[in-house]
Amino acid sequence: MKIVLTLIACAMISSAAFSQQELKVPAPSPSSTIKQDFGISSVELSYSRPGVKGRKIFGDLVPFDKLWRTGANSPTIITFGDEVTIGGKKVPAGKYGLLTIPGQQEWTVIITKSTDVSNAAAYKEANDVVRVKVKPFELPFPVETFNIFFDNIKPTSMEAVIMWDKTVVPFTISTEIDSKVSAQIDQLMKTDKPPYFQAAMYYLDNGKDLNKAIEWMDKAIQENPKGFWIYHNKANALAKQGKKKEAVEAANKSIELAKEARNDDYVQLNEKLLATLK
Repeated sequence: MKIVLTLIACAMISSAAFSQQELKVPAPSPSSTIKQDFGISSVELSYSRPGVKGRKIFGDLVPFDKLWRTGANSPTIITFGDEVTIGGKKVPAGKYGLLTIPGQQEWTVIITKSTDVSNAAAYKEANDVVRVKVKPFELPFPVETFNIFFDNIKPTSMEAVIMWDKTVVPFTISTEIDSKVSAQIDQLMKTDKPPYFQAAMYYLDNGKDLNKAIEWMDKAIQENPKGFWIYHNKANALAKQGKKKEAVEAANKSIELAKEARNDDYVQLNEKLLATLK
């Protein structure tokens, strides 16, 4: 009797477990999350990616002049790790919904405080943070799967690009970093291990005080006398100042140290620099 009851109990447990299992199949519009380093933080985007599947998209499946969740299934979410500017308006760090109103000649891109807008009925214009008008462009070829990505990435600006079928819609995201980086430099220069080389490169790359950049590179060289990469960038800074003789000396020193380290890349970089200083 005990054996029979045990078998019945096992059968009931197996049946219950089976009934609770979910059938897993490929999603018709798979979700995607991308994260892009930007400025001194990052931007993350989560959205669903429907396919054209032989349908007419804009003006039909996605009507013109009506709110679109900009994807499928669920709201499209964009998260800014730091304050950014879109359409001339500042957007504080945080999580937002990304919505659009597609048009034949013009799209409206909306950044909203609401992160649960999956249909027009759930939308409240009062929660808009940004509404910016952008021009769509026609592609010479169709893109099957809906896509949003980041392109033309620079230290303080990049483009978010919406692309599907034969339509592409870019909008610009920008950020201010100079005051934040400068504040970090001021603070870190007071520590036991000042970031001389990194600070010098920031000044060199962003057109700031080259004399200060060279001063910091000299201090970095004192800490790392065989730093061929430091000598190379010092040569670049001196060349920008028009100090050709000093630049040549620094480049030749970089070549000497790079050869010792068997780093052919920096040998070539210095040779190219020297060719411009003749």
